[in-house]
Amino acid sequence: MDTHRLEAFSDGVLAIIITIMVLELGVPHGTSLAALSPLLPVVLSYVLSFVYLGIYWNNHHHMMYVVHRVDGGILWANLHLLFWLSLVPFVTAWMGENHFAAVPTALYGAVLLMAGIAYSILVHALLRREGPHSLLAAAIGRDVKGKLSVVVYVVAIAAAFWHEWIADGLYVLVALTWLVPDRRIVRVLPAGDHGAAEHDH
Repeated sequence: MDTHRLEAFSDGVLAIIITIMVLELGVPHGTSLAALSPLLPVVLSYVLSFVYLGIYWNNHHHMMYVVHRVDGGILWANLHLLFWLSLVPFVTAWMGENHFAAVPTALYGAVLLMAGIAYSILVHALLRREGPHSLLAAAIGRDVKGKLSVVVYVVAIAAAFWHEWIADGLYVLVALTWLVPDRRIVRVLPAGDHGAAEHDH
């Protein structure tokens, strides 16, 4: 089967996840700017999670551009990734409502960790389907950044129980390293396909 239904379903789920996060923001109790200050932790956690979801959406799109077919194993691996991403609104709200307290911050990192692992599982499932000499294999390489991100998540989860802001800083650091869409796939495409990878599929 081709990739279009998988991509359409994934896009829809991510759109719903972002919508749920927006609805969790709540409304200030008051009409002054000071009424916004209690919501600042909630807004900051929302922004961070929105960036993470955007990163996953961007890189998922780039990856699927060089994939020709998917099978049942890939569909389940994709659902596994979406499961962990679907928990992002819950941990985002819990962390924000409790002003980045240790346990919610650690659980936030645990969800990011599992989402990162799930993404790696999806990549490996796609590599098995595409083969070792595919464009995807050439683009992914040793995936040093992906493996390093998982390590940083583990460190951040432990750091949350020592000082929550260290954990939050590490989450931001990982997000910043992935903020620009993964260029590895664009680099291995023929020159004429670069624009298509950026805009079409």
